[in-house]
Amino acid sequence: MLDLKFVREHRAEVEQALRNRGMDVSLDEFIQKDMWRRSILVGMEDLRHQRNELSEKVGLLKKAGQHQEAQVFIEKVKGINQSIKNDEDLLEKNEPWVRDFLLNLPNLPHSSVPVGASADDNPVFRTWGEPPKFDFEPKAHWEIGENLGILDFERAAKITGARFALLKGKGALLERALINFMLDLHTRKHGYLEVLPPFMTNRASMQGTGQLPKFREDLFKLEGWDYFLVPTAEVPVTNIHREEILKEEDLPILYTAYTPCFRSEAGSYGKDVRGLIRQHQFNKVELVKFTTPETSYDHLEMLLQDAAEVLQELGLPYRVVVLCTGDMGFSAAKTYDIEVWLPGQNLYREISSCSNFEDYQARRAEIRFRRAGAKGTELVHTLNGSGLAVGRTLVAILENYQQADGGVVVPERLRGYMGGLEKI
Repeated sequence: MLDLKFVREHRAEVEQALRNRGMDVSLDEFIQKDMWRRSILVGMEDLRHQRNELSEKVGLLKKAGQHQEAQVFIEKVKGINQSIKNDEDLLEKNEPWVRDFLLNLPNLPHSSVPVGASADDNPVFRTWGEPPKFDFEPKAHWEIGENLGILDFERAAKITGARFALLKGKGALLERALINFMLDLHTRKHGYLEVLPPFMTNRASMQGTGQLPKFREDLFKLEGWDYFLVPTAEVPVTNIHREEILKEEDLPILYTAYTPCFRSEAGSYGKDVRGLIRQHQFNKVELVKFTTPETSYDHLEMLLQDAAEVLQELGLPYRVVVLCTGDMGFSAAKTYDIEVWLPGQNLYREISSCSNFEDYQARRAEIRFRRAGAKGTELVHTLNGSGLAVGRTLVAILENYQQADGGVVVPERLRGYMGGLEKI
């Protein structure tokens, strides 16, 4: 959430940043309501001052035995109390509108973010690896997996519906191996603490990371409960420290977590209907950081490298793009996307987004820290990134390591997790 005072004092800057994001938002009504709200608050402060002065007079008059004269001022105090109550009622009706307006404003892009309208405007930051060359026509992962008997979309649709997958045998083993490999890499080499959070969160958690109220239609809500299935481990893991004050010496805090993720994919019908790319349920290993403001962009670069190293270890070619203002996620101030090469589809496909949210999520979730020797507190900066989307990594392995005979070579780094299996 943006700081109310910043929006008030930097109106032109905020409106321009929103236009850069492709939003035509006027702050007129917000500024008017905020001015009215502030005038009410100033008036209430004046009324309280008057009440205090009159109360002192009442005390002095009573002490002097002038009870009749004191009663006159007592009635005035009652009138002031009623006026304060009326103003409090007005504010109570107005405050939710102001907060909801701020909750529905996206984060402001960092100055280094390129201005653009869509993914077509995302510049390539760097590339790694060479796409493999085949002496046969490479197949898409859904064809490879179905031919090998490790992917079954038809039975998954019978069990649940469209956009679900059933992994069988060595396919299920490969998925599990990837999860364990990613968690081991991030905990043993990169220094993250593994956590296993709940796969459901409450409304406050969803609001804290920015999924609510803006993106309600993208979530699966449990009937009869005010709980939601997690769309990403970012939500429960970031909310580990909601409404807490951390110590500066404990920062940075680094967490990694595996969770299944559940998304309605609202508005994406007709896109990527085949295969594992856009599913209602998928597995992901997430990386989350809490840092001081002055170190967060250094940590963004480290976060990007931690995620990218998964692909390097697996020998999967990829590129990194910087998301432009019109393509960034709602809560992010800056985002890198890692896109893995998929030869069966002849394109690069996003497999991780690594973002710095600065203090946007921390303000919503009330996550602060205190510097050594300081009385006051500051908002932390939060960051997260996929490390990686497991299903899409499986897709990349099937397509990049496919063989002319229809089999798939298991990346050497995963063989220890698969009982020494070298080929599916």
